Amino acid sequence: MSSDDYTEPVTFVDNRKIDPETGEVRDADAVPEPLAGTGTAPQPGAFDEDVEIVEAVAPKADELAERTADLQRLSAEYANYRRRADREKQAAREAGKVAVLTDLLGVIDDLERARAHGDLETGPLKSVSAKLAALLEKQGVTEFGNEGDLFDPTLHEAVQHDGEGHDPVLGAVLRKGYRSGERVLRHAMVTVTDKSDTVGTAEVGSESDSVDPTTDADAGFEQR
Repeated sequence: MSSDDYTEPVTFVDNRKIDPETGEVRDADAVPEPLAGTGTAPQPGAFDEDVEIVEAVAPKADELAERTADLQRLSAEYANYRRRADREKQAAREAGKVAVLTDLLGVIDDLERARAHGDLETGPLKSVSAKLAALLEKQGVTEFGNEGDLFDPTLHEAVQHDGEGHDPVLGAVLRKGYRSGERVLRHAMVTVTDKSDTVGTAEVGSESDSVDPTTDADAGFEQR
């Protein structure tokens, strides 16, 4: 360091006539002494020491910032893992539920056939059928596929097509379909026909059933 950079220490002289410690009057000829603890100019090299401290701490601050970033990244990765694990667990639970409900559909078919033969009117099968129906309702299972419903290939499995394919509706329902919420457990097995054919058949049947009583009476009178 050059001589120009050196600053002479600054001192303060106590010119008070009474000594603040003893309370006695000071001798007028006494030479005042510098006050203890008065400020002094920075010693040579003090600034260099501060720079060295800053330079030593700076790498530690960078390392701390890097470790903090690593911790935040690990925390985000763990949160994503938890969400993914929860989704997979929920999907596995739903898949198990669907598998069990699908296996029960065969039992439902047997009970429906028994109902058609009147075997569910009384006896133990009636109780079994009621309990199974309550279980399916609790799980949100509903049936679909009735004669005259609009044909939907996402819900119905057509085994036979009649007509021209205009306004297709369900003809005979060979097997009911079931779903749980929005998930289809089993497609309904059906035959498909045109809506116009179904309406025409119904109208012909109604006309044949309705007979004018006066016509019947006249015909009977002529026969006599």
